[in-house]
This record gives sequence, structure tokens and C-alpha cells, in this order.
Amino acid sequence: MPSLAIRPLLLWFVLFATTLQSVFAVKLWTGSNLYYAAGLYDEDADTLLKGLQSIGMKVLRVWLDPEESGAQKGTPLNPFPALEPTQICNGNETCYNDTVLERYDAFMLKAHSYGIKLLISMHSFNSLKNGDPYSNAYGVPGFYEQAAAQQQFDARLVHVLNHNHTTLGKPWKELKEYVFAFEAQNEAMIGEGETFVQQHASWQCDRATAIKGQLGNDSGILVTTGGESWLSESVQSEFLTCPDIDVISIHTYQVEDLDRKALLPYVTQAQNAGKLLLLEEWGACYFNTNNNNCPSGPALDADTRNQNLAAWANAISDAGIPWLYWQVIPNADPHGATDFEIAVNSDPSWAPLKYAALYAANATAAFDFSAYLL
Repeated sequence: MPSLAIRPLLLWFVLFATTLQSVFAVKLWTGSNLYYAAGLYDEDADTLLKGLQSIGMKVLRVWLDPEESGAQKGTPLNPFPALEPTQICNGNETCYNDTVLERYDAFMLKAHSYGIKLLISMHSFNSLKNGDPYSNAYGVPGFYEQAAAQQQFDARLVHVLNHNHTTLGKPWKELKEYVFAFEAQNEAMIGEGETFVQQHASWQCDRATAIKGQLGNDSGILVTTGGESWLSESVQSEFLTCPDIDVISIHTYQVEDLDRKALLPYVTQAQNAGKLLLLEEWGACYFNTNNNNCPSGPALDADTRNQNLAAWANAISDAGIPWLYWQVIPNADPHGATDFEIAVNSDPSWAPLKYAALYAANATAAFDFSAYLL
């Protein structure tokens, strides 16, 4: 038994060790989405990135989908075509239109200057269902079922990963200082139902293998799944056992999913499988509708929306999962259809989002992403 003189010293060591553990515990991080970031003019890009930096956000998720309308969500855009505008290119380098990739060459340099990396989604289910060359050739289910479609789509992934940065002179697959992660497709298969997702879960693993085959195992860039419709659909057992999937992305707007108790079992599953979890898409609806069905309607009381935002963000953070909000925009929100947007600085929900991000930055993480962040 320690002497009375030694006991205070032992207590001091215990308290000191506990303090050190708290100080050096891995902390959470946050980010946002902007699917049309390739079209931003410089002033709006700076406004967005400066805003994200000011609240400590580390990652911006972007898409390669074409933007030809000149505006989205009230944001004026410099239009750009699809990577494969009229046909499946299948590795024919003269067929691809690299405008969107070249736009991101410049944008990722700017993002890096604000301490932000990009998560690049290389295709989307949205594009597929809207009649792109893949769905025109194979139909939507056939895109996921037919070997020829998968081989041709993998050629697209290879093209993107090997795009030579116009300023840095290196392929994207080597740009770990600028790219946080790659994913094959945003919300693959979601329009086909959960049973279809379960039956074709190998599609995700096969695409991850194609991506990892280009990146290698020590690239410093992660491979993510791109999410599904809700929590349980996003975390498939086959994703957990796929060796080439690094991060399982959760997408959900369902209130019952945005709850610590609902999330914790999935944290345990991922930890046991040696995988990382990211709540890659969630948001608080502007309208007075169900949160997971937010097309239009009367505005929800601002205080209620802000309370929802804070409660859900903090629940995710308390579960130890990093999150990306859908989505922060650089301009005043016009409150169009499916409105989860929050405008930098001017929005009534900007301050609650800021406090939620700062809360997360001080929360203990269940997963260590520190090697992949700036």
C-alpha cells in the first residue's frame, strides 16, 4: 500500500495522464458539399472557401456533373460540359472533354490555400437517371448489372485519376496534398431500392478496386462509397468486408437516423471491420415539411430550423463521426426546391452551423482521419 506521502504524487500522475489523453485525443472535423463547384467564378469561390475556413471546415465534396444552365441555387456559374458529352469514351483520350477536370485543377489550388481538400465524386446517379451516355446505352439497372458497362465506366475512373494537373504537372492520383478522397459515384443505385443495393453491393467493391488499382495502397488518398439513401442502406455488410473501400459514406436526411443512439451501432461495426465512417450528406430542411422530403412549402420557423440543425449536428458529433453539410453556398439562398442550403455569413442558419462545426472540432473522434487532412 502506498504511503500517505506518496498518494498525492500518484494522484497527480493520474490527473496528468488523464489531461494528456484528453489533449491528444483525436478530434472531429467537418466539411460541406457543393456539387457545382467547378462552375464558380473566382469571387464566389473565395467567398465560399473563406467561409468554410472561418468555421474550421476541412473538406469540400464536389461532383463532375455538367452544368450548362448558368446558375444553380442562385449562384451564377460559368457553364461547362459533361466529361463524356455525347458518348461513352471507353478510354479513348480524344473523346473526353476535360473542361470540368481543368476547372478543378484551378479550384483545388485555391481550396488548398484555405486549408481545404476536395472529395471528388467522379459520377452521380443523378446524371445516370437524367439520361447520360451510360443509361442511354444500358438503362439504369443495366449500368450496374452488365460487365461491359462496368468495364467502360472503370475506363472513365482511370481517365479522371490519371488526369494530369495543368499547373502541378502530376496526375490527380498523386495529389494527396489537394485531394482527400475519390468515390466512383454519388448515391449509386439509390433509385432502384434497398434490395437492389444489397444484391449488387459488389458493384461498390469492384469500383473501389478499380480506383485503388490506380492509387495504390500508400497514396495518402482515401476511397469512399458515395452514400445511399439513408443510414442502414449506406452501410452494407459487403462494404465492411471489401478490402479496397476505406471510408463508408453515410447519406441520410431522416430524423431518426440523425441520432447518437441510432449511429453508434454503425460506429462499432465500422471499427470492428477496420473501416472509417463519414456522414457525407445530411441537412436541415428550410421548409415546414418532413426533413427527408423537402421539395417546397411554407418556410419553417428559423428558430426551429436552427434548433434542428444544432441538435442533429451535435448528435453526429457525439457519435464520433465527421460530417459534411449539404450544402453551404456563397450567395443568398433563393429558397428554391429541395432547400437545405445555408449561405455564407448572411444566412440565419450560418451562426448555428458555425457553432455546430466548432462543437465538432472539440469532440472526440471515433475514427482517425488526421493523416488525410491539412
